[in-house]
Amino acid sequence: MSQPPSKKERVHFGTLEREGVALAKRKRQEEDIDSERDGEDGGDDMLKLTEFTKEDPRDLAGSTVDLDLIDESLGDTIDDQMNDESLERRRQAMDEFERKKLARSIAVPTADLEVRAQLRSLDHPVCLFGEDAGDRRGRLRYILSKIAIEQKKSAAPGEPEDAMTRGDADEIEEEEGEDEEFYTEGSEELRQARHKIAVYSLARAGDRLERQRKDCEADLAVVRQRRQNLVKTLQSYTNDGSQVGGERPLARIVFSADSKTLLVGSWSGAIKLWTVPQCKEVRTYRGHTDRVGGLSFRPQSAAIHPLDPESTVVDFASGAADKTIHLWSAAKETPVATLHGHANRVVHVNFHPSGDFLGSASYDGSWRLWDIATQRELLLQEGHSREVFCLRFQCDGSLVATAGLDGIGRVWDLRSGRSVMALEGHAKEIFGLDWSPNGFHVATGSADNTVRVFDLRKMESICQIPAHKSMITDVRFFHAASLPPALAAADGPDGSTMMMDTSTDLEANARLCSGQYLVSASNDGLVNVWTTGDWKLQKSLAGHVGKVMSVDVAGDGSYIASSGYDRTFKLWGPEDFA
Repeated sequence: MSQPPSKKERVHFGTLEREGVALAKRKRQEEDIDSERDGEDGGDDMLKLTEFTKEDPRDLAGSTVDLDLIDESLGDTIDDQMNDESLERRRQAMDEFERKKLARSIAVPTADLEVRAQLRSLDHPVCLFGEDAGDRRGRLRYILSKIAIEQKKSAAPGEPEDAMTRGDADEIEEEEGEDEEFYTEGSEELRQARHKIAVYSLARAGDRLERQRKDCEADLAVVRQRRQNLVKTLQSYTNDGSQVGGERPLARIVFSADSKTLLVGSWSGAIKLWTVPQCKEVRTYRGHTDRVGGLSFRPQSAAIHPLDPESTVVDFASGAADKTIHLWSAAKETPVATLHGHANRVVHVNFHPSGDFLGSASYDGSWRLWDIATQRELLLQEGHSREVFCLRFQCDGSLVATAGLDGIGRVWDLRSGRSVMALEGHAKEIFGLDWSPNGFHVATGSADNTVRVFDLRKMESICQIPAHKSMITDVRFFHAASLPPALAAADGPDGSTMMMDTSTDLEANARLCSGQYLVSASNDGLVNVWTTGDWKLQKSLAGHVGKVMSVDVAGDGSYIASSGYDRTFKLWGPEDFA
């Protein structure tokens, strides 16, 4: 005889349910208190809770303890621990970001002896294995930034922070988010040079603006046709000549003002003068003992002279890794003068449009202005947090742009000495820079494989070009000295042939072509040609084996010249140009 089924124990809700919730809350509080224990402790707590639930099943059934709520409380505790770890990682990342931001604003000595002395005063090794002067300077910047961060953390709220002691106990105060400007008293020679540059540049700027107003009145159909012919010419460019220029890579190449010769600087320290387009060696200039990085022709200088050992006329300048700048006469195979002052490798030099001054950029973190007549240093300008790699003067002569391995370019007003614009946006180092002939566009080429174009009128970047597949080593606008031969007789808007009969016509049309295209060189082995305005790629010139280190455009538009790591330089021109 079967027994009647037993009645299920009735479960009452209310008071016992609240007791279960309270129990879960107590367990959560206990786990929060013990949150610093390791995982084994957390496992023991879970085991104890499980044993508690197994002690008396009737109590569990009668008390209606919510197991899901208990599991949820344990899950919340684990999530809280994970969130704490995530917050800690974020805090560390933000601390590192703040340190790097602060490091960029710290002024570090450029002289290696001062850097060593400061490291010694901070009880750090003066030199590490395999460390050069640049690495040592970067290590000092890192140490100073760490000290500044620690002082910020230790400073009491509302109290001023202690200033960092540097070198000879010079005290400076770093204000968060602000870069402090400072000025030093210049010499009387610098004041006179600034006045001379102001007078020269104002006249040049007035002439440029007047020419641009006249160019705006040109027939739009003629301008459009000229642009189409220019694009057609650029697309026809091909390799017209190639020559081995030295025993080591060729770091710099520049055309003379008349476009009949070019200079090539080598890592061997030698500089050679070549004819265009025959690519015949005219002369070899020897004076540097290390890699040549900077070359610049003096404006309006004649490149070919009969050999004259007594000549003292300065025709071009060069800078090298031996920390010196040489001034040369094209008629003399040895330097006319040598400029000393930089504490590290000189990577770029450029003549002022007046020809009276020379600018130089160096790995010592500074750029300098020199007087050619007196061969004296007029200005030592800092402002970059790392090595300065390139420097170019604006066509009017009032401004100079510099850029370097800190990934930032700066535009300086030579008349006042102020930094008037920061060229920001690149993610890596800047290796190439040039001004457009219009006077307000600046192009920069970077190791992030892009070219950026900045507009001084808008004070911002107006275009970013993904130009190459590898780092960009040089950029150059076309600065027209005369009308390109391929455009001297071009098709008119009605299909007829337009001939430039007068020098005025040639000059006007040369201005219309000037600045109409940009050339970039890269480690991907290509020289790319871009039309300005639309910034479209018109031609990729391939021929170098490996890195292309430098590029230049002839003033008459006849050729583009490039030099490379393969020890050769090449001439590129339209295939129908004889």
